[in-house]
Amino acid sequence: MHRYVTVFTLSLIFSEHKQTTSAQQMQSKPSEDQSVVDADGTAHLTRVVPVPYTVSPEARASLAKSVVDPPNGETLAEKRARTDAYHHVDASAYLALYPSHIKAGSIGGVPVQIITPATGVAGDREDRIIVNLHGGGFTTDSGSLTESIPIATLTRTKVVAVLYRLAPENPFPAAVQDAVAVYRELLKTYQPNHIVVYGASAGAILTGQMAVKLKLLGLPLPAALGLFSTTGDFSVFGDTQAIYTVTGVAGSLKPPRRDRQFLSEYVGATNPKDPVLSPVYSDLKGMPPTLLLSSTRDMMLSSTTVLHRALLRSGVDAQLVIFDALNHGFWYEAGLPESREANGIVATFFLLHLGLK
Repeated sequence: MHRYVTVFTLSLIFSEHKQTTSAQQMQSKPSEDQSVVDADGTAHLTRVVPVPYTVSPEARASLAKSVVDPPNGETLAEKRARTDAYHHVDASAYLALYPSHIKAGSIGGVPVQIITPATGVAGDREDRIIVNLHGGGFTTDSGSLTESIPIATLTRTKVVAVLYRLAPENPFPAAVQDAVAVYRELLKTYQPNHIVVYGASAGAILTGQMAVKLKLLGLPLPAALGLFSTTGDFSVFGDTQAIYTVTGVAGSLKPPRRDRQFLSEYVGATNPKDPVLSPVYSDLKGMPPTLLLSSTRDMMLSSTTVLHRALLRSGVDAQLVIFDALNHGFWYEAGLPESREANGIVATFFLLHLGLK
C-alpha cells in the first residue's frame, strides 16, 4: 500500500433501479459503514450511499445505470473511436433539443467548428462571440458539440469550438498555443469585452491556462471565463480524485499516487508548477469574472474548489455552483433537468458579462 492513498469502496442502494451485478457480488455487498485510518491519515473506507432525492428522477435513473470499464489494453485509436461514438450520440440528443447549424472552419490556422442557433444570431449579438475549449482529457474530443450547441441556442450567439491539437502527439503547451492563436485572430474582429471563453474538464483547465498566457503576453483579456470541472494545480491531487471516477462511484479507480502524474500525456516533461500549466502559481489578479461548475460526485470537485479559492484570494469575481450527487461532466447528458439548469446558469452568466440581458 502506497502512503497518502485513500481506498474508498462504495455500495449504492437503489430504491427503483438496480445495477447489473453477479450473484457473488450481490452476496459480498457491504451493508454497513466501515472505516480504518492509518497513522499517516490514509483511510480505508466502505460507505453505503443511498441515491439522494435532492436530484431529479431522471438523474436518479442515470446514476443507477450499469457502467462498463474500458477494455484493458485499449489503444489510443480505439479510445478516440469510442469517444467519438458517444460524443455523436450526445450531440444528436442536444441537437434535438436545441436545433443548431454546425460549420467546419479554421481561425488563426487552427481547425474550429462554428455553431449558430437555427433561429439565427440575435441582431444585438452579431458583434459578440463565445469560444469553447472542449473536454476529453486532452487526448480526445468529448464535448466540442455537446458543450457548444445548448449555449449557442440559449444565448442566440455564435459559438466557436476550437479543435486544438491533442496529446500525446502534442503535449503542453500545444493546446494553449492553439487557443491563443484563435483568440488573437478573433481580436481583429471582436472587442475583448465582447468575447467569452469557456470549457469543461480538460477544456476548463485549458481555459484557465489560456487566460494566464494572454495576461503574460500583454493581450486584453476576455469579458468572462467559464471553468466547468477543472484544476489549477498539476503538482498535487485533490481528495475527490481518490474517491470518484469519471462516472462517479461506478467503475474501477486507480487511487492517485505521488509518483504518477495526473494527465501525464498532456503534462509531458513540463514542471507541474509551471505558472501557465498550473495557474495557481501565477498572478491571478485582474482575471475576468469567472463561473465555475462542479458536482459532489465529480472527481475534479476538490481541485475546482481550490482554484475557486485562489481566484477569490486574488480579488477575482468568481462564482462556484455545485450540483448534488451528479458525476463529472453530467451536463453532457442532454435529458437531465440538471443539465438544462446548468446550461441556463452558464448562458445567463455569459450574457450578463457580454453586456446583454
